[in-house]
Amino acid sequence: MNEQVTMDKLVALAKQRGFVFPGSDIYGGMANSWDYGPLGTELKRNIVDAWWRRFVTSRGDMVGIDAAIIMNPKVWEASGHVDGFTDPLVECKKCHERFRADQIDASKPCARCGAKDGFTDPKNFNLLFKTFIGSTEDNKSVAYLRGELAQAMFVDLPQVLMTSRKRVPFGIAQQGKCFRNEITPGNFIFRTREFNLMEFEYFVHESEWEKWFEYWLEQMKGWLDFCGVKREHLVFHEIEDGERAHYSKRTVDIEYQYPFGLKELYGLAYRGDYDLRRHMEASGADMRFTDPKTNEKYVPHVIEPTFGIDRTVLITLLEAYTEEKAPTAEKGETDTRVVLKLPKALAPFKVAILPLSKKDELTVVAQPLADRLRRRFATDYDETQSIGKRYRRQDEIGTPFCVTVDFDTLGDQAVTVRDRDTMRQERVALAELEIYLNEKLSV
Repeated sequence: MNEQVTMDKLVALAKQRGFVFPGSDIYGGMANSWDYGPLGTELKRNIVDAWWRRFVTSRGDMVGIDAAIIMNPKVWEASGHVDGFTDPLVECKKCHERFRADQIDASKPCARCGAKDGFTDPKNFNLLFKTFIGSTEDNKSVAYLRGELAQAMFVDLPQVLMTSRKRVPFGIAQQGKCFRNEITPGNFIFRTREFNLMEFEYFVHESEWEKWFEYWLEQMKGWLDFCGVKREHLVFHEIEDGERAHYSKRTVDIEYQYPFGLKELYGLAYRGDYDLRRHMEASGADMRFTDPKTNEKYVPHVIEPTFGIDRTVLITLLEAYTEEKAPTAEKGETDTRVVLKLPKALAPFKVAILPLSKKDELTVVAQPLADRLRRRFATDYDETQSIGKRYRRQDEIGTPFCVTVDFDTLGDQAVTVRDRDTMRQERVALAELEIYLNEKLSV
């Protein structure tokens, strides 16, 4: 765990700088509802775009879909979610607050009201969000918000095979929102009732599932390296027999050491052919693949790597958060600067243009420069307060490079480029600035 950061520090920074803030805040907010602000939206978009390039568009064995959030309820009946997608729930006999039975000690007082009256016996609580389609609310109009992305990729397999002409082994990927009526969400964006996932179902021949499982485990490790996550902060937890889902022969939970403890980050599961066979039986559709070389007809088996987008945002911020001593404008003085040492590819802004003053002779150079750079790089423009405070602001939002336009620029046609991580400054000619930044940002 990054010892310098606490959840309180991160939540405060995220709100102050526009990464993530409470939803519906002017109405007092809503429990565990969070909105991504301008910088958080860019960070999240950079993460999902990088993931899509890495796992989909740069590969010849992967295609993507974007399925509807509300599906035919028969999908969730066949998958077992309607009957089995549950958490054990207990209720305080005094205040009637509900808790997950596996996350509290029922012999202790209620965490909310302190009563010692005890709790009810555990009851199963379905996590699917139920809604109704049409003008009436009855059993015939019941539908569900999707609780996971996987089912759409299973039920769309016949159409994807037909239109993409892919052959096993290959994968179907998707990104998007899912919804679970969690009993005890919390810890900022770690667990929320609406959340964002990116995952793929990789279809293989049963005889090759172990090979592909190991392959995708290594690919997930490589992705975490790209996000700047230190290996010592991760635990690869093999789920034992009896604890795995009934259809899985192997599951690995990738856990991360958050400030609030070791918790799940991603998951990798071998789902066998369970889902495809369930949908084949329930719908009558043929989910088999015909090998064009051997003419073998079989139901593919599935390897499923799952990545939480919100948790990726969270751990990326946690890993990047740094406090260090830095010099001040006063000679010989230092203070503590907070800097987000985000991977350059994920930083919301890649460069900030900072005119040394608001005088017209500088802004007439700085503003067109910012407009020019925006064509190639995500660029911020900041002329408010002292140059030192502006550097600190850019450090806190993770901008890799600050470009200062000063009065010498008017004569030598050069600017000062400051590196976020080292704070070293270098004079670069205006005519060469884009080439310089492109080289630095591509490292």
